Order: sequence, then C-alpha cells, then structure tokens
Amino acid sequence: MDAPDKRPDGLNEAPFVFPKWTNQIPRLIPPATVLGLAGVVFVIWFWFSPKHTEVGYAPRQPVPYSHKLHVGDLGLDCRYCHTAVEKGPHATIPTAETCMNCHTVVRHDSPLLEPVREAVRTGKPIEWVRVHRVADYAYFSHAQHVAKGVGCVECHGRVDQMEVVRVVQPLSMEWCVDCHRNPAPALRPKDQVTNMEWVPEGDREALGRELVEAYHVNPPTDCAGCHR
Repeated sequence: MDAPDKRPDGLNEAPFVFPKWTNQIPRLIPPATVLGLAGVVFVIWFWFSPKHTEVGYAPRQPVPYSHKLHVGDLGLDCRYCHTAVEKGPHATIPTAETCMNCHTVVRHDSPLLEPVREAVRTGKPIEWVRVHRVADYAYFSHAQHVAKGVGCVECHGRVDQMEVVRVVQPLSMEWCVDCHRNPAPALRPKDQVTNMEWVPEGDREALGRELVEAYHVNPPTDCAGCHR
C-alpha cells in the first residue's frame, strides 16, 4: 500500500471535506452583497413609487379632448360618454358617433376633429390611449362601485379640471384593500356619484357610516374578492 502524501512539514495531508470550488465562496460574498443591496434599492424605488403605480401618467391622445371644457365648463355628465359605467365592469369609451351628436353643429369643421369625422366615414374606431388600468389578474366592476355610492372622483380625481386626463391614484392592491376595509370615507349619495363638485354637509365620516348601512356596503377583503 502506498504511503499517504506528506506536507513539507512532514505531517500527513488531511483529505478535503468540501469540493475545491468552495474556496471561491469568500471571494463571491462581497459582490453578491452589493448586488443584493442594489436589488433591494431597486424594488423599493420602483414598486413603491409612482414609477410602478403610474401616478401622473397622462398620455397624448389622437384627439385633444378636454374634460375641463366638456365636464367642468359645459357640465356634460360622465354617463353621456361612459354609457356602461352603471351597467357593467367597464365604463366604455364613447364612439365617434357619440362625439358627432354635438359636433355636427358645434365646431363641425375644426381640423382637430378630423380623426373623429374620419372614424364616422370609415367605421374604424379611434385608437384612444388607455389611461387607467387595473392589473389583468384583478377583477374590477365599475357598476358595483357606482351602485354603492363610490364617486368617480374617488378613483379618477377631479377630471372636470383636467385638460389632459392623468392618473391620480395608484390603483394598487394596497390602495384598493385599504378602501375595502374602510369604505365609509369614499361613499356619497348615489345621485351625487358623477358630481365632482359635491361637498357633504356636516361630518363626512358620519355620513359615510350611515351610507354603509343604508346601501349594505360590505366589500370583500379576501383574495377571492378580486382574484377570480
């Protein structure tokens, strides 16, 4: 039998317990720590900021429609254009024909309205850019919220003051769940749902609690309520 290998000092060399590549682990710890900290910073910076929730997002539309003019100055009701907001999950976008109900008379020759006139002539819908979006894996119904007295302004802000519609609420899961846990501050009389200038008389919290009872508001807070 061959004699065991000896070290220069004459002692027998101990057998390796771990593979040789594990010797590199101490060298990898510093860069791995730096990368890990960078990842944590990125997650906090992105997912906990408007960069993720898109607050402030205000895309340019193919037709420069001013909600301030139509809703704020002229008093157009939200439901005239968003016809399904009381009937189903989506508020719907108005057709070009809806726009031309007024604009066959009002500023019918404006060059800004040419995309609307072309849509009527060709039957091809205007490709509006979507502003507000709930995650595809979450279920949301406009009709259910409107029926319980949640005003448009609670989610969309003072659209009647916007020349260009922008996102003002994060529409995140945390934001939605907070409202479901305490819906009273978001409630108003049902006949004031589309009135963005509505101001309650007296204590808003007290009114909200009354409406919770009157409208039988009991929003779900479990996962199945929104993730179906």
